[in-house]
Amino acid sequence: MRTLIYKRTHTGDPNPKAGVFGNNDCMGEVRSRDFDAVIGIGGISDEPRRYRIDGKLTWIGIDPEKFVGDPTARGPQVIFRRFRYFERDEPLLVKQYPALAEHMYETNRRYIIHQPSLTGGPELDRDVKAILRLANNAPPSRGLADLEFREIGSKCRAKSARLAVSSTRRRPSRDCA
Repeated sequence: MRTLIYKRTHTGDPNPKAGVFGNNDCMGEVRSRDFDAVIGIGGISDEPRRYRIDGKLTWIGIDPEKFVGDPTARGPQVIFRRFRYFERDEPLLVKQYPALAEHMYETNRRYIIHQPSLTGGPELDRDVKAILRLANNAPPSRGLADLEFREIGSKCRAKSARLAVSSTRRRPSRDCA
C-alpha cells in the first residue's frame, strides 16, 4: 500500500470533523500524488509544539477519493473510506513507532511515499503497517456527506456541483439545475 506520510505543522487540515484533507490547501500539490493511504504526524519545530501535535500520530486516512473543490487550490481535496483523527494526547512516535520517528525526524523529511519493502526497511514497514491497522474499522470521512446532493433553499444543487469528481462519485441528477 503506497502511503503518504507527512509532517504537520498545525491543526485544521484535515478538518477533524469532516475528514477532508486539503480544506486549507495544506500539502498542495503533494495531495495530487498517487497514494492509497495517508498518515499525518506532528513535526517537531516550534509551530507543531504550539499546537501540541509535535512528534505525535495525528491522523490516518485510507482509500482516498480526490476531488477538485477550490479551483484556485494547488491540488485536489481528499476524502477517505476510512478516516481516523487522533486527539492531542496520543503517544509520541519515538516511543510507539520508533522506526517511523527516526526515518522522518532524523533526516528532516517533510513527506515520503512509503512502499513496503522499498522504503526504509522492515522496521519502518512494521511501524507503517501497525499505524494503518489503527484505522481498519474507522468510519469514512464525514466529508463524504458534503458531496451528497441536497436541497439548498429552493434550488436543488450539490455542494460539489462545480467539482470535478472521480468517476466513482455520484453525478447530479438531471432534475437538479
